[in-house]
Amino acid sequence: MLRILKRSSGCAASSFRFYSAQSAASTAVDPEWANALPFEKIPGPPKAALMAGMIYGGLFTQEGTLVDQLQTIRKTYGDLVRVPGVFGRPTRLLSFSPDDCERVFRTEGQWPMRASLETFTYYRKELRKDVFKDMGLVTEHGEDWHKFRTIVNPVLMQPKTVNLYVDKLDEVAREFIGIMGSLRDEKSELPGNFNQWINRLAMEMMGVLALDTRLGVLSADKAGEAEKLVGLVRDLFQLSFELDVQPSIWKYVKTPTFHRLMAVFDEITQIISAKIDESIIRYEKNPSVHSDTMSVLEKLLKIDRQVAFVMVFDMMQAGIDTTSAATTGILFSLATNLDKQNKLREELRTIMPTKDSPLTTENMRNLPYLRACIKESLRLVPAIVGNARNTGQDLVLQGYQVHKGTELMISSVVLNQDDRHFERAKEYIPERWLRGNESPNVKDVHPFQFLPFGFGPRACVGRRLAMMEMEIFIARVTRQFEYRWNHGPLRIRNSIVNTVENELRFEMKDVED
Repeated sequence: MLRILKRSSGCAASSFRFYSAQSAASTAVDPEWANALPFEKIPGPPKAALMAGMIYGGLFTQEGTLVDQLQTIRKTYGDLVRVPGVFGRPTRLLSFSPDDCERVFRTEGQWPMRASLETFTYYRKELRKDVFKDMGLVTEHGEDWHKFRTIVNPVLMQPKTVNLYVDKLDEVAREFIGIMGSLRDEKSELPGNFNQWINRLAMEMMGVLALDTRLGVLSADKAGEAEKLVGLVRDLFQLSFELDVQPSIWKYVKTPTFHRLMAVFDEITQIISAKIDESIIRYEKNPSVHSDTMSVLEKLLKIDRQVAFVMVFDMMQAGIDTTSAATTGILFSLATNLDKQNKLREELRTIMPTKDSPLTTENMRNLPYLRACIKESLRLVPAIVGNARNTGQDLVLQGYQVHKGTELMISSVVLNQDDRHFERAKEYIPERWLRGNESPNVKDVHPFQFLPFGFGPRACVGRRLAMMEMEIFIARVTRQFEYRWNHGPLRIRNSIVNTVENELRFEMKDVED
């Protein structure tokens, strides 16, 4: 049994505040409902086609990017697509409209519902319920989700908490910059397996944020351990994609792929549990004296050990592949747009006169172009395809009746590359995010068009931490190197998290101070 559960100080529920709200959804009636077309009239592939794998399975295995495949669906069926449920899944909707996104988010209520990956839910609520105890942000909904989120929000989302980690993350970034320099070949290019190193960087940073410790996975003697956990997380998302997105009969017959995923879950749970145990022992020996200097984990442990375990587990599980995918996209965007990279470097020189100049909470406050570069890359090379919600009330979307509780996916990855929604949409133009820029400018873009971290109560709880990770690393690498990409377009592998298939042979040349 996990040590953290043995040592739990009472029932986790004792730490929760009680909420008496009756429902997350509004009871208002959409005035357009009576004149709208019925749900069954929404265009979409017939169930027989899905069962045969012609669209839902076959299309997602064809050549071309995920954007290409989704654009084919949009061209075939329109901006609102009904995807019939097969193999025990409910019928879902796929939307290509920011207006739909706004209407759903505006009416989601206090307790937003978002469809969970069903394999995640099975593992946590059936197979390992004794470990997770119906807690967390991934698989919980309604009042249980709200209770958990109410506890972790003040810890994870306060700027003063985030600021505690600038020095520690900058130390990791400095070490990684040194490693990058040593990895280069005679052409100044990084090795083909640099994607593994990006994952190791994300893991090391997440160890600092979630466990308040250096995992040491950047060192040569920890290479095996690092590669194992990186591989497990990658397997988790790929196997989940095969079981929860592509057609699968796992609900009826526990397939070999299903058993492999459950084994991956177990291995990840054991590894993370051991790391949390080590941190608890460290805190017991050397507790923080002042609350202002407590880490995220220590603050959560003071509230409730079970909450701390589940939240750290979610951070470690969800924060490695997503951050590494986003970071890779930013590097690629700047490596293929040297004028933007040079402009960013000039901004960085204002706070980093030399390559070794420290990054601090104070001097990082005024880096608008850095943040614009990151936003623009998240628009063009996102880590995920869009935002998902269950409708919080009966709604009319694009003239059709959509009943409360319907699963809806907003395909922002397509919308963000559409000239109808962004001027010169396929170009990397960070300036569009800056105030005062004449054209292109996002001032006329739909407010629900670009939501890389979601929206509302269910927006990503770790978005401040994720942005800080990316800002620190991109600042360091851009101040140290001039980097280029010489190997054609990125090839994206379709999965829960969009991962790059290319060998990441970035050319890195030292910048003169």
